[in-house]
Amino acid sequence: MSVDDRSDDVPKIDPLDPIDLNLDGTIADEQRLDHAMHASVVGVDRASERRQARKERLRLLLRSPGFIGGVIVLGFWVVCAVLGDQITPFDPVLDRQAARQGPDGSHWFGTDTIGRDVLSRVMVGSRSVLVSAPIAAVLSIAAGTFFGLVMGYYRGWVDEILSRIIEALLSIPVVLLALLTLTVLGNSRTVLILTVASLFTPIVTRTVRSAVMAEAQLDYVTSAKLRGESGLFVMTREIFPNITASVVVELTVRVGYAIFTVATLAFFGFPAVQPPTPDWGVDIRDTYGLIQAGQWWPAMFPAIAIASLVIAVNLIADSIEKVSNA
Repeated sequence: MSVDDRSDDVPKIDPLDPIDLNLDGTIADEQRLDHAMHASVVGVDRASERRQARKERLRLLLRSPGFIGGVIVLGFWVVCAVLGDQITPFDPVLDRQAARQGPDGSHWFGTDTIGRDVLSRVMVGSRSVLVSAPIAAVLSIAAGTFFGLVMGYYRGWVDEILSRIIEALLSIPVVLLALLTLTVLGNSRTVLILTVASLFTPIVTRTVRSAVMAEAQLDYVTSAKLRGESGLFVMTREIFPNITASVVVELTVRVGYAIFTVATLAFFGFPAVQPPTPDWGVDIRDTYGLIQAGQWWPAMFPAIAIASLVIAVNLIADSIEKVSNA
């Protein structure tokens, strides 16, 4: 056989042909490997960019006066809630002095109607709020994020049905719905937490849904769908990391609203703890009638405590939102 004849048996490679048609699929395997390595590098680059962005946001937060002030005030009330009786000047339940004594050197916030130190009760009273409100907020964020992801990604009849339910729930005032629920189900810490969480879930769902709908139109989501990724993967691994900032801001905002709601429900007779355990809302309810008689301190200081805690949480939320939008 001549050299020319043998040369006819060798496959000719056209540079314009697709690579995966070449010799026995060897080059096609190399091509797939290159694609996989490229995707891995891109994923590493994205993860590195996200870590760098988180570090930059943290640096900006630590330079924000509002964030620092909010953390200091919040930290003070957390310490009071954790340590409780160990740092109070008097026992908030058992120690009883002269009743309705105004603020002075021995009782900085005065005493209440039966002689208990108001400062001690305010310090320990932070515990019931700081236990119930954050748990309720976290539960509402978890449920609202799940429903928001499903509604914003799948749309269609799922979105229509859940949207109508959310609109119906949002049409009822939060406090009124909470009072009705607690009246029917009874008053306990667990019922209170679940009630507040369920009341905030529709609001969180609507916020997350809007964020998911904006992200679902972007190219990276379309690319994931074309790769054949499941809906669960796209929602949890692609979309959710890009809306985390919005979820964190929503969490801090919900904590502030939950604090106010828990205290309001306690004022209306549905406290997270039972007397004589200190509770800000209960103490205000029991003593606000004394303000007309000039004895303002038993009700005023718990009210100031609620306001300071809500403002601190809102300062933190505003700072996080500004940094996220920067």
